[in-house]
Amino acid sequence: MKQLLKIWILVVAMVTGGALPPQVTGDSGITTQWSTQAKSKKKTKKQAKNKAKKEKKSKAPTKKSGKQHSAATTSTLTSVPVIGKTNATAAQPQSTNTLLGVGIPKGVFNQVLNYQSIRVNFNPSLRIPNCVAYELTATMVDMSDAPGHEVRKNYNYSKDPSVKSCPENWEYKGSGYSRGHMAPAMDMRWDKTAMKECFYMTNMCPQDTKLNNDYWRVLEERVHRWAKRDKRILVFTGPIMGKNPKKIGKDKQNIAVPDAFFKVLYAPEQGRAIAFIYPNQPCPGGISKYAVTVAEVERRTGLTFSSAIPKRQCKVADWE
Repeated sequence: MKQLLKIWILVVAMVTGGALPPQVTGDSGITTQWSTQAKSKKKTKKQAKNKAKKEKKSKAPTKKSGKQHSAATTSTLTSVPVIGKTNATAAQPQSTNTLLGVGIPKGVFNQVLNYQSIRVNFNPSLRIPNCVAYELTATMVDMSDAPGHEVRKNYNYSKDPSVKSCPENWEYKGSGYSRGHMAPAMDMRWDKTAMKECFYMTNMCPQDTKLNNDYWRVLEERVHRWAKRDKRILVFTGPIMGKNPKKIGKDKQNIAVPDAFFKVLYAPEQGRAIAFIYPNQPCPGGISKYAVTVAEVERRTGLTFSSAIPKRQCKVADWE
């Protein structure tokens, strides 16, 4: 019986290719070999198991890293300066801040100032803005026109203390030019901080007094009205410079006087855009006389506006 059992075990070992156990052979050399092989197999199996664990662990950080990268990308896309932020009593406007970005020509000095409600691209060399951009919503207009709105006479022109080359209020005195708001106070009366910051001299350009008080103001009033009707409008305003601009300033005479001014308007909900260029002088006639395409403003200034903004539209009738 024992002999048959040994034969059966021998056959199984031959079929499976395994080593014979010592109790079958009775050979101490084979016993050692079998023991070594058994231990080797056990060790190999353990190593394979450990390797599988390491591979699993090595994959885990990669997956986590991918999630972190995705979150970082989202953060990059959304963590833009808050433009058009309202106070506690105003509805938050939709975030269209990426559309307020403006491309500045190579070689032009530019310092981006992100105030609460306006984004100023300030030129520290000319000491005037290259462009001022902001979002004007129907809610802001309603608050600006409501009883109890901020009153202009309560605010003074002032230097932004954080901007070294910002002009002082007194530097415009006696120059013959007004301190022309690029983002008008009319659109900022809904909030104290918005009003204070729109009176910073970083938002000003030397502007013909007659143009500032009359013709340019008419255009600003239209924009104010259109924003209420269209729910929100993106507004871009700034100077158009000549090759050798006149300079003003009490001491250094280094505040540049623009040849003209532009205003670009874009109503996102309606997909409608238009622009205007007014010479820096009295400009009689209706606003249609000064209407141009956004492409023309880009050509005259070298600035580039978002590709989402239609560049070839120029019909005032579409806005009236």
